[in-house]
Amino acid sequence: MSTPRSEPITYAGAGVDVHAGDRAVELMKDSVRRAQRPEVLGGLGGFAGMFDASALRGMRRPVLATSTDGVGTKVAIAQAMDVHDTIGQDLVGMVVDDIVVSGAEPLFMTDYIACGRVVPERIAAIVSGIARGCELAGVALVGGETAEHPGLLDPDEYDVAGAATGVVEHDQILGPHRVERGDVVLALPSSGLHSNGYSLVRRVVAAAGWEWDRHVDELGRTLGEECLEPTRIYTRALLEVVRGDLGLHALSHVTGGGLAANLARVLPPGELAVVERVWSPPPVFGLVQRLGRVPLDDLEQTLNMGVGFVAVVAAGTASRVQEVLAAQGTDSWVVGVVADPATGRQHGVPVVQGAKGVDGGAVQLVGDYPVAAGVTRTQ
Repeated sequence: MSTPRSEPITYAGAGVDVHAGDRAVELMKDSVRRAQRPEVLGGLGGFAGMFDASALRGMRRPVLATSTDGVGTKVAIAQAMDVHDTIGQDLVGMVVDDIVVSGAEPLFMTDYIACGRVVPERIAAIVSGIARGCELAGVALVGGETAEHPGLLDPDEYDVAGAATGVVEHDQILGPHRVERGDVVLALPSSGLHSNGYSLVRRVVAAAGWEWDRHVDELGRTLGEECLEPTRIYTRALLEVVRGDLGLHALSHVTGGGLAANLARVLPPGELAVVERVWSPPPVFGLVQRLGRVPLDDLEQTLNMGVGFVAVVAAGTASRVQEVLAAQGTDSWVVGVVADPATGRQHGVPVVQGAKGVDGGAVQLVGDYPVAAGVTRTQ
């Protein structure tokens, strides 16, 4: 027979501090209050977030759109730098801007934080970034969960995930069914690496023996600061275009897989977009390539290369779309066209076709980046 323990085992003794969790909630309340919409019912701490959907009764055929995501191994850099108030904006950007791709307006979001140990100030910092991202997107943060997992995660480890819901009129859904030959492809700039490809970036940095606090002159700041630059959120600017009836046919959020693969997902099967490398990727992309001698194909299939979003628009309205985006503080430039595959395809240039299970169109990236960008075809 086993001998009973002389001392009781408590939840705290097992590594879970419920009082720390309560303290974290208190610290995050002000941030969450700023990330609200009039439709939100109730307050922080309920078992479920509630959102008044009565406005949907005025829609002809409302279609709900939903998305869920995380930020991948970017959290490892936040933990290494002990900077936690930006990763939340990354999370919001990854989730809500996927919803905008369909033409839907994101309405509300929830988050989930798993950690090895609840440090109230750290959890509050993460949530402050989530709330800031929701403010930027015009999305309500209606709830969330923080889970302490001692033994599964180290005390200073955590991961974040989130989900959001939006709505769009059925006859206003964007996508391949709207795309036509002759449409113009517009590129919208990223704020840097965003939240994809950090397994490659971290491997390159480790192999080079660099530290995250290393100052890099061409970046104008430390490597860690550059890599933690928050993901740009495009929601408000793109919704202005969506609502303007400006010949917007399709949108693509450039995340995992890079520009070509994500653009191919929103093209009809059999159609081809020819995209020219006319822009200069920010210095961090050339730095990653040089440090790791990363082949261009691999770089472009992993990182956004300075383009965070792509819009496919009618040729006659492209300039007007650019004007509306500029009025919202978002730059854009023409990078390509939806061409006739029989005549537009350039021989000898690789074609990216379909991605992530989507039987979409094809994309060719042609030409070379400007020399000053420091991104080259061969290493």
